[in-house]
Amino acid sequence: MRLPVFDLHCDTALALSERADQYTALRSNHRHVDLTRAGELGGYCQCFAMFTTPDFDKWFGKPVTEVFDNMLENLEKELALNSDIIARAGSAAEIEKNLAEGKMSAILTLEGPAGINFDAGRLEELYGRGFRISTLGWNEKNILTGSHVTGGGLTDAGREYVRECQRLGILVDVSHISDEAFWDIMEITEAPIVASHSNLRSVCGHSRNLTEDMYRAIVQTGGTAGINLCAPFIKAEGADFNATCDHIIRMLEIDPTGRHVSLGGDLDGCDELPAGFVGIESYNALADRLLERGLDELTIRNIYWHNTMGVMDRAVRNHKK
Repeated sequence: MRLPVFDLHCDTALALSERADQYTALRSNHRHVDLTRAGELGGYCQCFAMFTTPDFDKWFGKPVTEVFDNMLENLEKELALNSDIIARAGSAAEIEKNLAEGKMSAILTLEGPAGINFDAGRLEELYGRGFRISTLGWNEKNILTGSHVTGGGLTDAGREYVRECQRLGILVDVSHISDEAFWDIMEITEAPIVASHSNLRSVCGHSRNLTEDMYRAIVQTGGTAGINLCAPFIKAEGADFNATCDHIIRMLEIDPTGRHVSLGGDLDGCDELPAGFVGIESYNALADRLLERGLDELTIRNIYWHNTMGVMDRAVRNHKK
């Protein structure tokens, strides 16, 4: 089934910046995401994460802020080179406009604010550059929050960061943070919350996944959870399309409206995908499997496109208030 795809998270920006040759161009490459294969979908909007962690100083031998700047500059260059088929977007209305004109859409997001020194004062600038989603960290403990690895709740600086994001209209993303920090955010949120690339812990017992109560809380905010395609977060062993569907189906059982589950593949950020999923083009095959598992086409279309569009629209309207 060929549907439009709105994917809440990929690490393609970092993957493209690691090398600067024809094989890491956005239009066509050997990784999980490129625009040529995305053309096989019925439409496409991709959230491109600028992933940073304080460990980058050791990993890359240069300041994390420099890695962030280079990554963003490179992605913006790639988007400009491919402006005939993809355009920037900052709202649901702009995504719909691009789709109507036959173009894909690109949204910028922050996965870990280490690249901006965890500085909430930089968020307004980034909003102006097109950033619309931000986590508070990755797997480390930082000045904003603890992670699912380290534990530890939201700090005062973290609360300030959440409030500034929501003041601007940047969606707060709870992927990677600790359970304690998740509930701390739920106590202060005034806008929809997203878990851009997080599955269900009841289906696969990994700490990166959401508990069912966490998912219910996200639903109550009007937010969404994006299905992560990293195999270890789908099933401990033998992850495949059916195991991926199991997470979606359980989310639909928890929330029968079906309006709060989305896609967040973590493509180009996974060492292993479920068997049969090779890249962005495989979303068509996953839709077919969901249909075989008993979901109707409208529900699948909502998961693939309309649910995330709704959250984007609510975030913009919240910002206008």
